[in-house]
Amino acid sequence: MDHDRYLPLIQTELKKLPVYIRDFYLQTNHSITTIYQYLTEFRRFFNWLRESGISDAKENQAIKVETLAKLRRSDIMLYIDFLKHSKNKQGRVNSPTSINRSINALRSLFKFLTVTADTEDGKPYFTNNVMLKIDSLNTTETLNYRAHNLETHMYTGERKYEFIDFIENEYEKNCDPRALTAFKKNKERDICIAAMILGTGIRVSEAANVNVEDLHLEDAMLDVTRKGGMRDSVPIAPWVVQYVERYAKIRQDRYNPPKDQKAFFVTEYHGEVRRITYNSIEKLIKKYSTAFGHPLTPHKLRHTLASELYEITKDRVLVSQQLGQKGTSATDLYTHVNQEAQKDALRKLK
Repeated sequence: MDHDRYLPLIQTELKKLPVYIRDFYLQTNHSITTIYQYLTEFRRFFNWLRESGISDAKENQAIKVETLAKLRRSDIMLYIDFLKHSKNKQGRVNSPTSINRSINALRSLFKFLTVTADTEDGKPYFTNNVMLKIDSLNTTETLNYRAHNLETHMYTGERKYEFIDFIENEYEKNCDPRALTAFKKNKERDICIAAMILGTGIRVSEAANVNVEDLHLEDAMLDVTRKGGMRDSVPIAPWVVQYVERYAKIRQDRYNPPKDQKAFFVTEYHGEVRRITYNSIEKLIKKYSTAFGHPLTPHKLRHTLASELYEITKDRVLVSQQLGQKGTSATDLYTHVNQEAQKDALRKLK
């Protein structure tokens, strides 16, 4: 589970950060993956505060909350400039999208410190929220550009069925003999995972966290735990149900999970049957899609569902509800994915 994977990492980060960051961890309602990502951003920010001389603390754990309270807009802009000229693990300069993730993490922290935090006297730590003065960076890509790029990395229309059929009937022919036994054992499970993401639009972490009791196949509905622990129910596309039923039938005999194992998608590791991790799902989707000749991520399978759903309904609210998003702004991209309407309009110009 994500919880089992990230909780030790979170505890490691917290030990090296100030006590008010632990308060942030305990009093906010972000998903466990978001919390970990935010903590790594805080570590990078606190490292910079010390290296730039803004804080004279010898270690991040000793950085005082008063230091954050006194930060000015110019300080944060210097940090953003630092990020613009820093390189990521791939040796590339941070993109605007990556820097915006850092900005969002700091916004969440400063909102907590200035508004949400409940200290001993019932007040927040301080009131000056410098992040309210900071805008996100403009990306260098228009929606049309992103849509065109996205469209080439989705399995819309018949391609999604061809992908499932490829795993079902073709992958085995070119599978590494050393991996053939594992493939045959997990074939129904893996097809079910791919089909479920394509047919519901759930996130990879949500797929990993599906429990047996979350499935209501008589109504073609799936209960999911969204970001922040919010429970939701989403319809399952009719074509997907057969793959879910097939895996459900062989799950017990194939994996022999203990009676108290609630996870629907399970894996066997060193003789122990446990919940599949979201990292394992990412790897298997990458493996099959690469062999299919069109490598993509589980997130692109989610994009596929969103794009097709919008194309049929033209309803941003409906799409956002299916994806489990709080607003409709994130669905704007899907209104641009199918550019044939634009091309058709241009052809009609006189």
